[in-house]
Amino acid sequence: MIEDALDKAIDMPSDQRNRQSNQAVLLTLIINIILAIVKTAIGIFGHSPALLADGINSTSDVVYNIVVSFFVRAAHKPADDEHPYGHSQFESVGALVVGAFVITTAITIFWDSIRSLFDFFSGNGNEEGAAQITLWIALATVIIKTFMSIYTHRIGKRTANATIIALAQDHRNDIFSALAVVIGISFSLLGFRWVDPLAGALVAIFIFHTGYEILRDSTDDLMDTLPGKALTKQISDLVMQVPGVHGVDAIKAHRFGRYLVINLAIYVDGNISVDAGDAISDEVEDILQKQVDYVRDVHVHFHSKPHKN
Repeated sequence: MIEDALDKAIDMPSDQRNRQSNQAVLLTLIINIILAIVKTAIGIFGHSPALLADGINSTSDVVYNIVVSFFVRAAHKPADDEHPYGHSQFESVGALVVGAFVITTAITIFWDSIRSLFDFFSGNGNEEGAAQITLWIALATVIIKTFMSIYTHRIGKRTANATIIALAQDHRNDIFSALAVVIGISFSLLGFRWVDPLAGALVAIFIFHTGYEILRDSTDDLMDTLPGKALTKQISDLVMQVPGVHGVDAIKAHRFGRYLVINLAIYVDGNISVDAGDAISDEVEDILQKQVDYVRDVHVHFHSKPHKN
């Protein structure tokens, strides 16, 4: 998902990109604070364990939103002597934090759902049904989170910000979580209270999977992983167009926000001079800088073409 955003990123001024990212984080924080207070309170007074659990989920969202806002602001710091490519990698660290919180929340919801399901069938569950208002709050949550998912997804794609994309995925999780609450409360009002915790457990599994995807993508960004086989092929094809290049030995990339720094090794004729090898390397750097828009810097190493046995 992050690599798709990188491919489609719009080349916008840094201040505009930072402003839109900050707005998305701030709006997410405000929405989650309101939902956490409302759902927790209505869940308690409306006798809905499902809505209460969703309120606790929103409370955890508030905590990591505050953490994420720190990483987004840190990523906007300009380059310095110790960080010549800037601090944009904080975006991937922020996504890593989001993924960890999502997985933790999923485990908590799953455990609570299984415990509630066990209590129900063992006769220890709460016999008092949910109030009608809890259903309306859950439905309102679905609508609000659908809007936030679309909004943050667009901002994340537009800015190629890994943290904002992770927030969009978490909003999508909240939609399914709220839908599970709607289903659970609806069946509870009809007398089938066991559906509530069962739906919660199934949604927790989906949330866990999404958290894993966020962790995987953000870890790839921090581990010099080239984002996507298509981009690997594009770089390799461009390099092979340069006269004097006999092969590509390795391609590595490091992502800094929406930009890439490429390190690659090429094979050249072992009989040419060092100056000729440097000239070929310069041409490789030039073609990648011109043909791949989001490449900030290219480092080329060359060595003689391997001999066939």
